[in-house]
Amino acid sequence: IRPTTSSQILFISTPVLALALAMIIWSPLPMPTAHSDLNLGILFILAISSLMVYTILGSGWASNSKYALIGALRAVAQTISYEVTLALIILSTVFTAGGFTLSTFYTAQQTTCLILPFWPMAMMWFVSSLAETNRAPFDLTEGESELVSGFNVEYAGGPFALFFLAEYANILMINTLSTIIFLGSPVPPALFTSTLITK
Repeated sequence: IRPTTSSQILFISTPVLALALAMIIWSPLPMPTAHSDLNLGILFILAISSLMVYTILGSGWASNSKYALIGALRAVAQTISYEVTLALIILSTVFTAGGFTLSTFYTAQQTTCLILPFWPMAMMWFVSSLAETNRAPFDLTEGESELVSGFNVEYAGGPFALFFLAEYANILMINTLSTIIFLGSPVPPALFTSTLITK
């Protein structure tokens, strides 16, 4: 079901692109080995997460609904503003780890986890990641009293499910990245999944 006034190609392609970007962003994460061992894995994650903003903006614009467009503009403004703080926090931990690859965080945390010396940054990271993933109390894009359900108000069925799969994949990625950056410690590959879930 698609609105007749919507831009049909963009209306269908933005949920697919959102899920594709949400899956691509997992590739440099070492779990226990990365699918693509990038030298600048941190920058790749930041770049892909900033590209996700365009899918939200495109879906709000393609719907030709004022509520969807206002929700999309709110989501874009919130995401861009909190990506700056996430990037600065990551940059400060990169200086300590000594490299932009995520596997260097494991070697940097052999003696102690980075959450102990960087606990103020970890708290700021937690708040910023809540805002980045549109969780409460930062779910301004889905203000039910004035915007119904935000930028995806015109979506139903498959495209609606794709947006929510992308959103929850992004939440899991932020949680995994938080564990790698602040709670990472070298463990045997057989125990990696259980220790990651525990942390």
